[in-house]
Amino acid sequence: MAMGDAGIMGLEDFSSALEWQARHAEENGAPATARVIRALAGVRASDTATGKRIANWPGLTLKDAMPLRLAGGYHHLLLSGADARLTQVYAGAITDQAEVDALVLDLTQRFDARLLPWLDGPPQTNEAGRSASIMAGLLWLAQRVSAPRFDLFELGASAGVNTMIDRYFFRLGDTEVGPSGSPMRIVPEWRGASPPKPPAGFAITAVKGCDIAPINLADPDAALRLKAYVWPDAPERMARIDAAIALAGAQPPDLITADAGDFAAAMLARPKPPGTARVMFHSIMWQYMPAATQARITAAFEAAGGEATPETPLGWIALETDPATFRHELRVRLWDGDAHHGEEHLLSHAHPHGAWVEWLAS
Repeated sequence: MAMGDAGIMGLEDFSSALEWQARHAEENGAPATARVIRALAGVRASDTATGKRIANWPGLTLKDAMPLRLAGGYHHLLLSGADARLTQVYAGAITDQAEVDALVLDLTQRFDARLLPWLDGPPQTNEAGRSASIMAGLLWLAQRVSAPRFDLFELGASAGVNTMIDRYFFRLGDTEVGPSGSPMRIVPEWRGASPPKPPAGFAITAVKGCDIAPINLADPDAALRLKAYVWPDAPERMARIDAAIALAGAQPPDLITADAGDFAAAMLARPKPPGTARVMFHSIMWQYMPAATQARITAAFEAAGGEATPETPLGWIALETDPATFRHELRVRLWDGDAHHGEEHLLSHAHPHGAWVEWLAS
């Protein structure tokens, strides 16, 4: 069985999809972003190139994350200094939807040519807060493998923010892990029991990531584009991006440009060193992949899992969206040759950007 949910992508009607995306933002502490998203209804009806492209969108609005593509474009106008008027919206000084609609429409008319390319590709929402759940999943796996050494690879790594997980400090309830002096401190509100503490010998030996269009954090323009996709209602997220940029400047993350299916196959084909667990992880990207790619990765993992042993275990950590609650679900699978290998375990629910984690595992 594949992990991740494609159910939310069945919303083909534009109005329903727009409202789902706006509610998702509201449910997760971004009411101003929700207002900007709702304003896209007026943009769609306008005689702008951006509006016409929205009106003639060829795919599924949510599966393509089309509202979030433009939300990034509008935020970029502010961050780049092109137009500062959205400051009042993001600060909550303007809350009337009609007023926001008028402002967003005016921005579209003024910056039509500049906004249009933001529709060319999906948002790159690389959020370090999500690594709290990934790390908790690793600590859970560390209790179940013969040697807690992990060779990690990430699908849809974007700028590689979460491939630097071994350089972050985490406080997950009563559990601490990672370098205490790190500028990236991941301390979410922790609900429920704490995850297992790191056992003796716990180590991340390597982390590699792929993306079809990786972002280079050393490029100021690329870094600003990444920031634009961060919901401006959440200043702590902007601070985490700045910390990630600083860490990447000291040592760039290990990223390659690759299709997720090709990358997963290549990672699984590597030699399997005894005493090391190979673990794939991803966060809020599975739903955007074609069904054929999802099926290919799942089949490859289940085939490779059939060859796993206690000395060469294989793991899969997925943090993906629950469409009904707007929460993220952390699901983990482990293949190690025992009778229950490959079973899926729901370990936690989480805020989409890591503000809180509710640990469910015993």
